[in-house]
Amino acid sequence: MTKLSVNINKIATLRNSRGGDLPNVVKFAKDVQRFGAEGVTIHPRPDERHIRYQDARDLKPEVYTEYNIEGNPIKSFVELVLEVKPTQVTLVPDAVDAITSNAGWDTIKNKGFLIDVIKEFQNNGIRTSIFVDPVLKQIEGAKATGTDRIELYTEAFAHQYSLGNTNAIKPYAESAKLANSLGLGVNAGHDLSLDNIKFFKDNIPDLLEVSIGHALITESLYLGVENVIQMYLHKLK
Repeated sequence: MTKLSVNINKIATLRNSRGGDLPNVVKFAKDVQRFGAEGVTIHPRPDERHIRYQDARDLKPEVYTEYNIEGNPIKSFVELVLEVKPTQVTLVPDAVDAITSNAGWDTIKNKGFLIDVIKEFQNNGIRTSIFVDPVLKQIEGAKATGTDRIELYTEAFAHQYSLGNTNAIKPYAESAKLANSLGLGVNAGHDLSLDNIKFFKDNIPDLLEVSIGHALITESLYLGVENVIQMYLHKLK
């Protein structure tokens, strides 16, 4: 079964909007695991507008499933990840002022940089994944960096699927097939939801993990967190 990793950034956003510590990020991470999630994802940004670097440290002893930290590998981020040593680090080429992730790596142009960063994480026992668009030459470029996995950036699929265009899955299926043939693990994330997750999973061979935050939290406002996690797990079987 494809693993469900819950991105808890939105919980930190809600906390930060009022100050204080409600809702508590660590408690929420413990709860989603108790409800069945097989991983917890955070994406600390330099301005700490949602997840703070200290949150990453506080979560470490409480995440007993897979702990995934996403982010642009600037110096402070690299130092944080090497300190915390999560299960996986997902490298995302975010601009400092990006509202949310909006593009995958150019794995060819950034090959040398990615090789060096990935090697440092792997030497410290941290599995690496890099955020990529569903473009075959970028998948081949990812293989050349030495990464363990790729994470397919799924916003374009989600948008087209919402318009009824099921053919939007094709480049993702082809990219996953190529990645598998090259020995790369395949993760996916961004705008996946209860509406599209089953179709996506059913068409992507050997999908190892999905990271879902914004949609899952939004759906939980109406349906409840525990119920929504169970719904995702059912659709991912």
